[in-house]
Amino acid sequence: MARVLTPRAEDFPRWYQDVLAKAQVADNGPVRGTMVIRPAGYAIWERMQSEMDNRIKAAGAENAYFPLLIPESYLRREARHVEGFAPELAVVTHGGGKQLPEPLVVRPTSETVIGDYMAKWISSYRDLPLLLNQWANVVRWELRPRLLLRTTEFLWQEGHTAHATRDDARRYARMILHEVYEDFMRDVLAMPVVVGCKTARERFAGATSTYTLEGMMGDGKALQMGTSHELGQNFAKAFGIVFAGPAGGQEHAWTTSWGSTTRMLGGLIMCHGDDAGLRVPPRAAATQALVSVVKAGEGVPKAAARVRDELKAAGVRAALDDRVDVPFGRRAVDAELKGFPVRIEVGPRELAEGNVVLVRRFDGSKTPIDVNAIVGTVAEALAQDQRALYDEALARREAGTVEVRTTADAIAAASGGGWARVPWSTMGTDGETRANAAGVTVRCLVRPDGTVPVSEDEPGLVAVVARSY
Repeated sequence: MARVLTPRAEDFPRWYQDVLAKAQVADNGPVRGTMVIRPAGYAIWERMQSEMDNRIKAAGAENAYFPLLIPESYLRREARHVEGFAPELAVVTHGGGKQLPEPLVVRPTSETVIGDYMAKWISSYRDLPLLLNQWANVVRWELRPRLLLRTTEFLWQEGHTAHATRDDARRYARMILHEVYEDFMRDVLAMPVVVGCKTARERFAGATSTYTLEGMMGDGKALQMGTSHELGQNFAKAFGIVFAGPAGGQEHAWTTSWGSTTRMLGGLIMCHGDDAGLRVPPRAAATQALVSVVKAGEGVPKAAARVRDELKAAGVRAALDDRVDVPFGRRAVDAELKGFPVRIEVGPRELAEGNVVLVRRFDGSKTPIDVNAIVGTVAEALAQDQRALYDEALARREAGTVEVRTTADAIAAASGGGWARVPWSTMGTDGETRANAAGVTVRCLVRPDGTVPVSEDEPGLVAVVARSY
């Protein structure tokens, strides 16, 4: 039988493109750099949205929506911000058949427009903190697009907050980092991310500190999965976000921003996928259990429907595949490609013995189980495989990370397809420049015990170095 996917070891980028196409995750859009997210892929993104949105709301933020088009003058009010985004901007100069009096930028991010409205809405310390989030699309003109990873248009959530003190802003930015992003990525996506602080070179334009979460993909490269930024008072001063303090004096607010994107979907594929396609962690799966009718037989479709209904009643996201006019082998391959965590095969022979067959996507095992014990067995399999995917990814990262003492050794390790940890005091900005010239970046800085520093100025920090997407 002809192979369905290019093996990962043979050509990882081609394997990734094959998975996107054959698992019906996403396709290229009509404009270079844009994408179409197909239903199979969007269903996973919706699960991500739901899990993330619950955590964001638990952190106190409220959802809002801000305009897609932003006056160009807004971006120019924070010099580092416009300088950082200038090469990526898409600008509208005409509308309604006429030249516009001022060019409009298609939002690359919303710090500027939200900053303008924060200035209108905040007058007193009693209005703080103001905690906002929006789910939206953004446009950043991408010269080297790659589906889900680097696209001109992508989907994301972006949070923006204003606080009365620097300490409160810092606390909130780090709470989002850990209690929203890290918890979601580890607990739902089963991805063991490294959490750290960006160097000044890699910091978000206009931020005073940028915190990041980095995941190792199946080929050893790093992928930035999300970021949380302390913006200090930079945007508050640019947009006049001031408030009357308890003593009556005027003070500038301290702001944060934070975001995660559809890049996480690409990361899930590249972290957990294998040569048969996707392996979706059960907690991230839109369909956790696919009940498949093997072939028509007396009572088989009804029995399969009952299994589906029992699973759904127990809280398992289950679906029924009863397309007996499509060869079962083709449907089984399709289910593997799409990465359904478990599949329950219902056939006449097994039913006659009081059984169905449980197929686990994680390890490919096939086990006959009692038709009366399906719910408990499936729930246990889902929980075990969620943990197993995390443990497998963690073991791969640990095996692929080396401790080195010099910049040269860090570059060599990253160039060979792994990660390196090197003392930041040894590497420094000069070493970072050398690494960048070799196509290697400092993904983040961490303390020796793995915790997150406040800034790169702390002594004794360790640089995590890798090639990245």
